[in-house]
Amino acid sequence: MRLVFLGTPAAAVASLEALAAQHDVALVITQPDRRRGRGNDVSASPVKAAALKWGLRVAESLEALDDVEVDRGVVVAYGAMIPASTLARIPMLNVHFSLLPRWRGAAPVERAILAGDEETGVGIISLEPTLDTGPLHAEGRTPIDEKTASELIDELARMGARLVSEVLASEELLANPWPQRGESTYAAKLTPETFHLTSQMSVSQARRVVRLERAYFKVQGQRLRVLRAQPHDEVVAPGTVLSRGEAVYAGFADGSIELTWVQPEGSRTMSGAAWWAGARFAGPVTWD
Repeated sequence: MRLVFLGTPAAAVASLEALAAQHDVALVITQPDRRRGRGNDVSASPVKAAALKWGLRVAESLEALDDVEVDRGVVVAYGAMIPASTLARIPMLNVHFSLLPRWRGAAPVERAILAGDEETGVGIISLEPTLDTGPLHAEGRTPIDEKTASELIDELARMGARLVSEVLASEELLANPWPQRGESTYAAKLTPETFHLTSQMSVSQARRVVRLERAYFKVQGQRLRVLRAQPHDEVVAPGTVLSRGEAVYAGFADGSIELTWVQPEGSRTMSGAAWWAGARFAGPVTWD
């Protein structure tokens, strides 16, 4: 089958590579090169880097679709809506990382974690001009358990690559999608405040934010990223961080967590105990 692939982040690479090994991928469209991480260096998206490795033609605008003839398109986290006029000419499948219609939108994996969902999955849908509303050709499920966002995204990326390959290989799956069923929810984009730990949170809420791997709070005006934490029965006042023995604890509304791995502002990743020792606090300190 002759395909066009649209995607941008690392989570889309597994699907691109699976399709490139099985089909004629005539064109890959991704978001433009941009600054990623610190510094001013501009780099290609993970999808562009993978496409060039496979020797595929790459474009950074949907206008490139005007001069290509393909049987179908596959979209995985492209980062923009596809116009109805384009979908009318090229039928497209979308690999979406949620159990639709739950968590339509930009951040389905993170929103499922934050909501305390017990499971999530991947849906292969026919792309429509409206947001993630198309009928399902295939669906896979997995428990969320205590997985971090990156662990879950990696798992769903592999699952999505397998499922979209199965759909494209099956005339029956392509021809017989079923409508989404259930209550729809919207996975709003993440903002810096999404990752801000507050003392009003419960321990379970705080741990879910930590599993997004960008959680932080401020101690004496300095941002401290909390990379790993575990619940503990240590009694700590909400909004206070202290050290007892070889461990460091932060207090929340209904209990405390042990800060196992952190990253102080402008520094490297370290254990909570190493951070506390280096900070040389005289005793318990407050955080916000």
